[in-house]
Amino acid sequence: MNSNGTSWSSVFSDSFQSPLIPQLLKQLTLHQYTTFPTALQLNHAASTLTTGKWEGPVFKAQSAFDGADNRYYEQIIAQDTAVPTRENDWHDLFNACIWMQFPKTKWYLNRLHVEDILHHGLHPRTKRRNHITHFDECGVVLAVPQRHLTDANAVLQHLAFHEWDEAFLKHQSAWGDIIHPRIFGHANYEMLLNPFIGLTGKWMAVIVDDMFEASDFNSQNQLLDEAIETRIMSLEGFAVRSALPPLPLLGVPGWHHTQNSVFYANQEYFRPLRGKPRNEQLPLCNK
Repeated sequence: MNSNGTSWSSVFSDSFQSPLIPQLLKQLTLHQYTTFPTALQLNHAASTLTTGKWEGPVFKAQSAFDGADNRYYEQIIAQDTAVPTRENDWHDLFNACIWMQFPKTKWYLNRLHVEDILHHGLHPRTKRRNHITHFDECGVVLAVPQRHLTDANAVLQHLAFHEWDEAFLKHQSAWGDIIHPRIFGHANYEMLLNPFIGLTGKWMAVIVDDMFEASDFNSQNQLLDEAIETRIMSLEGFAVRSALPPLPLLGVPGWHHTQNSVFYANQEYFRPLRGKPRNEQLPLCNK
């Protein structure tokens, strides 16, 4: 058992609620461990995922840090190229999983944090740091291969206008075909350990090369990593608050066991759009 109350072995059982978590852990080869992975084991897994040198930081057990070290979390990562990782902690484990997949983007987000801390101090947090943190914790990336841009924009427009039935049910076949959703926010994964109605992420759409569709998991990650970093730059580090629209996670086709018209009719979860529609991300296009 660990910090969340969910045991390591239970996520691989047939009765586990979310298919996304065991799938992720298997793709990152973490399923080979019979107990909760240590920081050392996370470092080993990271090193085996790349054909060249691992470009991310090392994962360092929280207990290995000096108790008198009063540096801020992001400062430690930048200065030591090490991520403080609490033992037996799902939140920090999933954070490591995102680093393993998207090191370039995670480094970029870290750099933005450190820049703001340098110029504005730790407190109060800047709006940019708040937006970056929101994406880092709750972001969902919607990858669109070049050849599907026209069809994908139609579905993304439904998302932006909170037309959930159109986006998820009537265009169900688009998900995994013309739009490839991937979780970026590690807090999203932690909450999926015990999924609940109301669980919501923030989506960002990116364009990927057509080779994405035929690529393996690691190659897809490399393509996505480049695309996500570029997209965040184009959005000026999420300077515009409404640049990250909400995405009810359990509504994404294939991400929940019950997805029918009754499910999507629940307006307490799939909320109608309030106010004037904003779609800073759209239309998704090459620039």
